[in-house]
Amino acid sequence: MEKMDGNSGYKEYVAGLMAGIAIVITGHPFDTVKVKLQKHNTEARGIKYKNGLHCAARILKTEGVKGLYRGATSSFIGMAFESSLVFGIYSQTKLLLQGGPDGGKPQPQAIVPSAAFGGAIISFILCPSELVKCRMQVQGADSVVPSSSRYGGPLECALKTVKCEGITGIFRGGFTTLLRESFGNAVFFSTYEYVRYHLHLQRKGASSESIQLIDIGVGIMSGGLGGIACWSAVLPLDVAKTIIQTTPEKNHTRNPFRVLKSIYARSGLRGCYMGLGPTIVRAFPANAAAIVTWELSAKLLGIKRDLN
Repeated sequence: MEKMDGNSGYKEYVAGLMAGIAIVITGHPFDTVKVKLQKHNTEARGIKYKNGLHCAARILKTEGVKGLYRGATSSFIGMAFESSLVFGIYSQTKLLLQGGPDGGKPQPQAIVPSAAFGGAIISFILCPSELVKCRMQVQGADSVVPSSSRYGGPLECALKTVKCEGITGIFRGGFTTLLRESFGNAVFFSTYEYVRYHLHLQRKGASSESIQLIDIGVGIMSGGLGGIACWSAVLPLDVAKTIIQTTPEKNHTRNPFRVLKSIYARSGLRGCYMGLGPTIVRAFPANAAAIVTWELSAKLLGIKRDLN
């Protein structure tokens, strides 16, 4: 398993920031499709999409490629800071809980609380940026949002939200985001660490030239599978968060379990997992890109990670 230089400090946060940029570039179009499915296909009125492919085709036909990157500005800002913090906090907290560098097999007693703690912290940054992102994403040509209520850009969306709902309005869905991020990051990093550990056991005896390619392959597999495991576990919470953040009624419940109960009554289990297709399709490449970028950035920044 990897050994991290205890003096790496801020460099882990810089590497995490680069990982966040990679996630948005790779995954935002899939995220837009997911949010539209969650918003439109769980409501009683408005257009219904047959599946993720139909939704993507509608966006491209009515809005072009820029429609797939609607809300990307706030997503870039939020994801960059989020990834910087979550990777940095995870690495440093895990090092602290282990009492030093990794000594072999993954240690769940250090991995799970470190990842959950990082997820809880970043949820306070992620919630406002995702609220703006989601509200921008659901505005497209098929939206039931009246033209008079639409936003010209992310900044206008944020300012109008604060003006109409107060400062707490920008943090609507905060509890749901905290649950999703804490649980989701615990699943993601646990899967990543175990897959990485077992794949690295297979590389013993490989030549130094092939080790670099193997490491990239390991990063792709461990990051991709970690992303799929994470989103498969937390998608119902994500569906609830989308509904809470994009519903115009100020007094709409912010309890994710009440929201999911309502969705289940109307659309069944399928409604609670609305957007599963584009989410899973996005999860592998986006998280694989994040891990590969994180590990390559760490190497370029001189963070020592020696494998036994």
